[in-house]
Amino acid sequence: MSDQPETEVTVHAGATTGSTRAVKAVIPAAGLATRFLPATKAVPKELLPVVDRPVLQYIVEEATAAGIRDVLLITGRGKTSMVDHFDRRPDLEARLEEKGDDARLAAVRGPSELADIFTCRQHEQLGLGHAVGCAQSHVGDEPFAVLLGDEFVKPSEPLLPAMLELQARTGGVVLAFFEVPPAETKRYGIASVAPTDGEFADLGDVVEVTGLVEKPAPEEAPSNLAVLGRYVLPGRIFEAIGRTEPGAGGEIQLTDAMELLRAEGVPVHAIVYRGTRYDTGMPLGYLQTVVQIAAERDDLGAEFRAWLAEFVASDSPGGAQ
Repeated sequence: MSDQPETEVTVHAGATTGSTRAVKAVIPAAGLATRFLPATKAVPKELLPVVDRPVLQYIVEEATAAGIRDVLLITGRGKTSMVDHFDRRPDLEARLEEKGDDARLAAVRGPSELADIFTCRQHEQLGLGHAVGCAQSHVGDEPFAVLLGDEFVKPSEPLLPAMLELQARTGGVVLAFFEVPPAETKRYGIASVAPTDGEFADLGDVVEVTGLVEKPAPEEAPSNLAVLGRYVLPGRIFEAIGRTEPGAGGEIQLTDAMELLRAEGVPVHAIVYRGTRYDTGMPLGYLQTVVQIAAERDDLGAEFRAWLAEFVASDSPGGAQ
């Protein structure tokens, strides 16, 4: 590995205490988001709105709901606005306070009260493993969570708390899987697994990971369990990343570093998640997420669903007016 970038404190409230359970989260968010160009030329993909909150806020809220109050953003050039979103805006807050707009005032202040937000610059985008490696100076030898910046789960169907508990019990690598139709295995990293005989039954459907295959054809896939963008990792992953050679795409892959640890005897488990997962990494998934969340909102869901039904039922190319 090259020299690790220094970490800079950026924001605010809430301290963490030492524990065998991971208390820090890393969110890799340095990518160029070319699938969303030209929208992401000046606006980070992580700040694209899902109704009235950016994707990144949903992800940080997922971390804090699991008890994590220390969040490190791995950023890149042109991404400073992500940090700004979690900072205070006294001028805007004063204006809203003068108008007596308490609801919007609370919404504006909310992000700054979620967690301590730290940043680290990934100077070159050399793969997910490299991005995670940039967190070493901040995380140290502690276990930590990694939350990819383009997907999140429904708050009422949490995943991360069980993952944190499982990692605390095993001391190893913990992943999350979701089931995909066999025809779609070629789009994902697919796992081969073994049962755990109910050892962790209180945490959900837990399996032992015996291998990972990147985007296999349906006839070659070992299962239909695809990797979801949540990981809880031991601190020793950094040493493994340092020994990992560039792999697929010429990049340093986190999967390769985890496989290195597994081959050396580090336990690797996963929770099969059957809750609601929102994937905003592609334009179609992003639009589906916006529609799903808008339809479920108490304040606008009923009216939006009525309009949507009318739109879908309309025979005209432009839909309902």
